[in-house]
Amino acid sequence: MKTRGRRRSSNIEDRRGQGGAGGFGGPVAIGGGGLGIVGIILFLLFGGGLDSLFGVGGSDQSGAGIQDGGSAYVETAEEEELADFVAVVLADTEEIWGKVFEENGMTYQEPTLVLYTGSVQSACGFNSAAVGPFYCPGDHKLYIDLSFYNELKNRFNAPGDFAMAYVVAHEVGHHVQTLLGVNEEVNRIRQRVSEEEYNRYSVAMELQADYLAGVWAKHAQEKGYLEEGDFEEAMNAASAIGDDTIQRRARGYVVPESFTHGSSAQRMEWFNRGFKYGDLDHGDTFSVLLK
Repeated sequence: MKTRGRRRSSNIEDRRGQGGAGGFGGPVAIGGGGLGIVGIILFLLFGGGLDSLFGVGGSDQSGAGIQDGGSAYVETAEEEELADFVAVVLADTEEIWGKVFEENGMTYQEPTLVLYTGSVQSACGFNSAAVGPFYCPGDHKLYIDLSFYNELKNRFNAPGDFAMAYVVAHEVGHHVQTLLGVNEEVNRIRQRVSEEEYNRYSVAMELQADYLAGVWAKHAQEKGYLEEGDFEEAMNAASAIGDDTIQRRARGYVVPESFTHGSSAQRMEWFNRGFKYGDLDHGDTFSVLLK
């Protein structure tokens, strides 16, 4: 992905090296966007994931600009490059979603991206990096430990800068869902259905975030930001974090009823669909999956 000379977002909060205080309360995080790969394995394929999805409410506690909070954290050269990269990707999402929302008669509210190491406290409670990147609707913030890039590349064979761009775009997709009221509606439904039925809504939610990531990628391509192989890197990442692929790797077998984020084929299909249409009109995963 082309980043040289491009704008970096100022909506970044740098908490690396600070750790996170314990405690829970408030709305709950949208669980890693399906990208908490280590968390899937450690918690038996999101054993706690269903309790960390679809929260809404709270107020935006973000602070624009890069902050260090007095931390003495010293980043490596690779981390510096990755932090710079995700700042460019976030800026792209701001520009693209701002335009898409305006074209649909709405105003886009930009989220904040929090960089952290190890663990972090959000309006959704305390989370370890083991759960992977996640979005908290309670404070409209995305949380990413940059070490996840190496997990994608080394453990799950999904290398490339655009694989990481897909991660950011997917979490921003959850923010878009929050602004559109999707989170709130699914949260209400959650109170009325069984866990197995709720899993189906969870899958629809995550696949819609994949679709929205594809929408972003389509517009980024039209702006000339993508390079040869970028699309394939995103598709490879989508495949690598499918529920069936991860279950087979962790357990040796697949339990479709326990899926919360969708199969590899579904994740690739909906990202590709978003890339094809580039709009908000063709991403109703709920109607397609919950017939």
